[in-house]
Amino acid sequence: MKDRFGTVIYVGKARDLRKRVSQYFHPSRRMGWDLKLNALVDAIHDLDVHVVKSEPEALLLESKLIKEFHPRYNVSFRDDKRYLLLKVNLHDPIPRFTLTRLRTDDGARYFGPFAHSGALRNTLAMVRRQFNLRGCRPLTPNESDYKHCIYGNLKWCTAPCIGNVTRDQYLEQVRAACDFLDGQCDEIAGQLEAEMKKAAIAQDYERAAQLRDAIADLKRTTRRTEKFERIPYTLPLAIDPQRDLEELGRALGLNAAPQRIEGFDISNISGTFAVASMVSFKNGRPDRANYRRFKMKTVVGQDDFACMAETIRRRYSRLLREQTGDVPGDDDEAGKPIVEELRALIAKPREAPKEPNTGAPSLPDLILIDGGKGQLNAACAELAKLGLSRVAVIGLAKEFEEIYRPGESQPLRLSHDTGALKLLQRVRDESHRVANSYNAQLRIKRISESILDEFPGIGDQRKAALLKKFGSVQRLRTATLEQIAEVPGFGGKAAAELKAFLEARSSPEKSG
Repeated sequence: MKDRFGTVIYVGKARDLRKRVSQYFHPSRRMGWDLKLNALVDAIHDLDVHVVKSEPEALLLESKLIKEFHPRYNVSFRDDKRYLLLKVNLHDPIPRFTLTRLRTDDGARYFGPFAHSGALRNTLAMVRRQFNLRGCRPLTPNESDYKHCIYGNLKWCTAPCIGNVTRDQYLEQVRAACDFLDGQCDEIAGQLEAEMKKAAIAQDYERAAQLRDAIADLKRTTRRTEKFERIPYTLPLAIDPQRDLEELGRALGLNAAPQRIEGFDISNISGTFAVASMVSFKNGRPDRANYRRFKMKTVVGQDDFACMAETIRRRYSRLLREQTGDVPGDDDEAGKPIVEELRALIAKPREAPKEPNTGAPSLPDLILIDGGKGQLNAACAELAKLGLSRVAVIGLAKEFEEIYRPGESQPLRLSHDTGALKLLQRVRDESHRVANSYNAQLRIKRISESILDEFPGIGDQRKAALLKKFGSVQRLRTATLEQIAEVPGFGGKAAAELKAFLEARSSPEKSG
């Protein structure tokens, strides 16, 4: 969460983001005695969201961001304590695994960090036992002091310190343990599961429970986590947005400062997944509740001019229909991401007094097109067809930050230090971000789609059951009718139909 100057003031994590953030704004919480909470809520102006794959990743990222930004309203993780790392230096005379909290450039190998220290310690004990590694405290033991090594006598260690094995032989054991910690642990996990089942059958439930916990610790420790880099904030907030608006109005020769600005951008990759974004700025600040996203319907191939024309036509023809009360359908992409809902929630307590509701949204004071003369002319042509030539529209070309205006042959160049240009850059950059994120979202969705989605009548549960049993579509192709019929939700008839469907689409496909 950030204040109006863009400073990070609080970092938190949640499985249910809507529930977690919205609770700050409940009237009962606001009227409570917690002065710190009320001060935090009053200071919140914007938020950023980072999605991770698991609870450990959330813990690691939360700790990293708090240590990096030192948010005013965070209490935990502000000290210098770090999560545990596992360290081994293969150049030591007798390498051994040790726990540390600080990663240094000393030539050693590091594993982690690990969010669950207990699971790490249990896994380390199991690794030492599995690969017969030293657990003694001295790094370079004296041979005369270790003639009677208890770990060596118990066969828990190959005892390289008393010469039972050579250094090269022991080094192979350490490298095998490193491969295990890198994630090559399926074989040992399978052995533990087999022992657990055998102990359960023999009614040795205490042993079975210990093996179950060992498997859980092993999965926690060897699960891959993402390494997080600092994520720059590319949308700074103006300290005096009204001053920037007035400066922009004078620079463009407008009758008044443009209080409502709508910015447009196009995003596509070689003509695929052509999308557009429309962002709205009100009083110089993002009005995220009125953002819109468009997926191109009529444009074929890579044609940014045609995409811009379609976007402008759909946006303002709908706006005119809403003003007349005739809204047959939604031309823009419905269902904003949850982060937009939360940002709208944050903005709600600080909204200015609402204007009288006329029953229809108003036209913007300024339209900003991301691009040069070509995109601007395409937009102006569509606005003229709709009878909206009176609306001010400009294009902002990125290379030299040149402002193109209708009817003007030469572009306008403002000083890079002016608040007016910085405001236009914020609108342009935000529209670019929204368009690119929507394009990426569609590409990821297409990648995650399976050929099973084309099978008539299949739902998410039956598709998940098939992939859980067979692992991939390729293995499903080679399955028999009897094997497919064993899957929950598939009888003999459905299995035969699915088998025929897959045979008709016999091209090999890799799918998760």
